[in-house]
Amino acid sequence: MAAGDVDGAHGEDRRYGGRITVFVVLACVTAALGGAIFGYDLGTSGSIDLLTKQQVNCAGGVSSMGPFLEEFFPDVYRRMKGDVRVSNYCKFDSQLLTLFTSSLYISGLLTAMLLSSWFTARYGRRPSMIIGGVAFLAGAAVSGAAVDVYMAILGRALLGVGLGFANQAVLLYLSEMAPPRYRGAFSNGYQLTLCLGSLAANIINFGAEKITGGWGWRLSLGLAGVPAVFFTLGAVFLPETPNSLVQQGEDLGKVRALLQKVRGTDAVDDELDDIVAANSAAQRGGGNGLRLILSHPRYRPQLAVAVLMPAFTQVRRSPKPPSAIVKLAMQSKDWQMMLSMLNGINAIGFYAPVLLRTVGMGESASLLSTVVTVVIYTASTVVFMFVIDLFSRRTLLIAGSLQMLVSELLIGAIMAAKLGDEGGMGRGYAAALFVLIGVYVAGYSWSWGPMTWLVPAEVFPLEIRSAGQSITVASGFVFTIFVAQGFLAMLCRMKAWLFFFFAGWIVVMTAWVYLFLPETKGLPIEQVGKVWREHWFWGRVVGLDELQENDKL
Repeated sequence: MAAGDVDGAHGEDRRYGGRITVFVVLACVTAALGGAIFGYDLGTSGSIDLLTKQQVNCAGGVSSMGPFLEEFFPDVYRRMKGDVRVSNYCKFDSQLLTLFTSSLYISGLLTAMLLSSWFTARYGRRPSMIIGGVAFLAGAAVSGAAVDVYMAILGRALLGVGLGFANQAVLLYLSEMAPPRYRGAFSNGYQLTLCLGSLAANIINFGAEKITGGWGWRLSLGLAGVPAVFFTLGAVFLPETPNSLVQQGEDLGKVRALLQKVRGTDAVDDELDDIVAANSAAQRGGGNGLRLILSHPRYRPQLAVAVLMPAFTQVRRSPKPPSAIVKLAMQSKDWQMMLSMLNGINAIGFYAPVLLRTVGMGESASLLSTVVTVVIYTASTVVFMFVIDLFSRRTLLIAGSLQMLVSELLIGAIMAAKLGDEGGMGRGYAAALFVLIGVYVAGYSWSWGPMTWLVPAEVFPLEIRSAGQSITVASGFVFTIFVAQGFLAMLCRMKAWLFFFFAGWIVVMTAWVYLFLPETKGLPIEQVGKVWREHWFWGRVVGLDELQENDKL
């Protein structure tokens, strides 16, 4: 039996018994709080949004507060205040701003590839979550106390270390602890808490903006430590996953007792046998998961999923500059320039404040509208939790892609026809854009948003699971940095036609799902490997590698 090839310990396709227990619910809710600290960070930073997966639009962050932008990015502040010589499409071109927005993802990338993968495989999911929480606490403290832009960048770098560990461990924890039949809903808890964390951040930002003295942004950044405290303390009391305990050589009697508690039944022998078989296959395959996934063709399908799903998510989502620029643009009557900044899921984060300002709301719309945005996203995510295990992963991804594609093309058409370097846009077209953005966000929130986290976490066999998740996290960071570095220059040259560029990527990723992504809904995580051998394309890749391996034996 090849490494990673576990179709039940005796070769049959088995489904485990058990039920949803209070114990597993509490464990998964606690672990999912990792999404809350990420969501709060996105809500307060007001910079480009990740990943990671995920990803809520948090345009109304501390950078919508004038004192923050003026203190750390004075050149951009002055340019947005009154430099009419610069094109609407080029006013955000700042290398310092780019460094600020990218620092979190650069540190997260290095952490994911060099530290968290090895640490999570060797010591378990729970210790990685604890380290991630501590790093978040440190990042929140440094960010809240920042006295210059470089200290602010250091704070974001520490937050990136936290993301590198937390995103590595939390998704693995949820996928391994959740009952197979409801793995989608449980794993989506990360996305839901991310939305709730972002919602809390935006509400706090809305109040902090009104604090006189210009220190409200420090309060917003410092309070990131609150969800980090809950996450870190919760992780201290969490049990380790049965899969990780077996991987670390724990006594099988203790693992069986934990499985019985998690599943709410004494009949856990089938699942334990599969975990033990997966661990045996992992030991035969060698101890270096990263080397295995990069060198053996049998892992090409998982490698493709780990790299491409985050890549597709990032490439079709543009980064967004600080939302203070939204407010400054509205103050200077250049609100229409913001309509050119946007693409994909990030769009509504800027459209909402601009359009609300257009219909008569005050300057606080740049923050209030983000609350509305996250409420919409959160509501869609809650609905998704109830349908994810009813419909196939492929169906949801393809249907969501089509919904996003139609919306993106219509938005691009209106932008290209109605917005140039100068001039405005009629209220009717603004209203149409607002509706189309809402349709786009809804499509994203029940397809690629949560699926970017879920699908990679459930396709890796045990021997490469930690390494595979680190590649998923790293891929998201790499393409986020790539888009962050190139987007402003592309925007300055392509203008509204960027919408059609990203729409083209939606077509590509939809075709990839249709042709190359098999269905994994409801399969026990240690039996997912069989879907690759049955696939029309990947079956030949995996089968050829197995034949070559048998010839060597």
